[in-house]
Amino acid sequence: MRGLPGRDHLWDDFSPDGEAARADLAGATRDQLLPYVSDPDPKEAMAAKILTSWMEKKVKVFERGKWKNDLNHIYSPFQRARDAFDVMPRSGAQAWADIAIRLETFGDMLAGYQATLAVGLADGITAAQRQVRTLIEQARAVAGEESRFGGFPEEASSSGGDSERLTGAVNLARAASGEFADWLETTYLPAATPEDAVGEERYLLNVDEFLGLALDTRETYEWGWSEVHRLRGEMKTTAAEIDGSKTVEQVIQFLDTDPSHASSDHESFARFVQEIQDTAVEQLDGTHFDVPNALKRVTVNLAPPGGSLGAWYHSPSEDLSRPGSIWYAPGERIRIPYWSEVSTAYHEGFPGHHLQVGTGVINRDQMSRFHRLFIWYSGAGEGWALYAERLMDELGYFEKPEYRLGLLASQLFRATRVVLDIGTQLRLEIPADAPLHAGETWDYAKAVDYIEKIGLQPRDMAESEVKRYLGWYGQAISYKVGERVILDIRDQAMSRDGAAFDRKDFHRRMLEAGAIRLDHLREAMA
Repeated sequence: MRGLPGRDHLWDDFSPDGEAARADLAGATRDQLLPYVSDPDPKEAMAAKILTSWMEKKVKVFERGKWKNDLNHIYSPFQRARDAFDVMPRSGAQAWADIAIRLETFGDMLAGYQATLAVGLADGITAAQRQVRTLIEQARAVAGEESRFGGFPEEASSSGGDSERLTGAVNLARAASGEFADWLETTYLPAATPEDAVGEERYLLNVDEFLGLALDTRETYEWGWSEVHRLRGEMKTTAAEIDGSKTVEQVIQFLDTDPSHASSDHESFARFVQEIQDTAVEQLDGTHFDVPNALKRVTVNLAPPGGSLGAWYHSPSEDLSRPGSIWYAPGERIRIPYWSEVSTAYHEGFPGHHLQVGTGVINRDQMSRFHRLFIWYSGAGEGWALYAERLMDELGYFEKPEYRLGLLASQLFRATRVVLDIGTQLRLEIPADAPLHAGETWDYAKAVDYIEKIGLQPRDMAESEVKRYLGWYGQAISYKVGERVILDIRDQAMSRDGAAFDRKDFHRRMLEAGAIRLDHLREAMA
């Protein structure tokens, strides 16, 4: 996934022994680096602090047994292995041989992962049934006739690969995925926990893992609701600029259904996003950012079917031979409305994830190699991407009111995530002034209602999103909470520096810090 050459034929070891070996390596590395935390060179000291904190996190995750039920809707070993094929090189005999080997050994990798889940099963540490069911669906999609691997043999035949070998390899991987799905359904699912909520103690452990800060869950829950109410009010004002005779919902219905406000197909949508990216890079370079030539290209791609829906970003390879890339999985939709996608383009690409992650990849003078390529805390990472959306609004890039309505909808979507992520996991009550289910206790169905009707997502997307939050708890709040922290850091810098505040320099320092713990980010920017 990081584009390091020489290992494209190998798999991570997801077996119990592999998990233990990774934890041992993290602990030994932490111990080696600890003396450098007090290095007289502040850059060395900060680099050591960032690395030792990451290694300590990995040790603690192992010690609390989280590896025993590492199974969820969006980011567990199965998805990471499956998605690796999306970014592997596909040109030349060696590239296709690497893909063939990984397909041929897909079953061995899954067997190790299954053995780990079996340890959790024996210890009574299982994932929630809802997460297991969605992984079964994804595994069966890989195993089925419409498998995302199915096109490899034909593609290989025209780009230097052995199509006959690829055909056999694909069949082996599909069969292995089917057998894994069968085991999950017949052996694991019956013993999986029926409860989605994990409680405050486990929730806060994940918050530290994803954000790297101490969180007051009740204060954050109340702040999230204040953001929901504020953003709904702003959306009403902006919708009136589009058509004052319609409600927000009616304006959105118009924008969602009017052909002139949407792409005609997926390919034209990708071209629309590509143009947004190219324009932003050209116009912001040298004014608000200094964009290295190596990062001026970001590609827009359509993801293979069979996975979770949404949009995401993949980093460039270390040698930059593979550029940074935005990926979209639109589901069954053919026409994609533009109004809600401009903010997503800035979030996933430039100046969001692409600029932050890409800066890390090339920033050899400021970061250790491990920091550049592997350290990622969602609080600083997703917080920066959401900040990037807001920044583009400040700079006037949501020039059409429907695009700004999309920005506000994006912000509202993330605010809705805050209240439902905390609310579902802690089983909190929905406030009396809430727009839906007032006074009721959060659960899966109410969360889906909120993402669809308040977060303004299509029903299939809403269901996929809530499954993601329930299985990846603590991550969904990182967007708004991270943005909140970054804005606070900026406010403090502006107050401290006054007229001398330099926004481009602020951005440079923020990007050079990377997606580190939010408490470390405050320290680095002080």
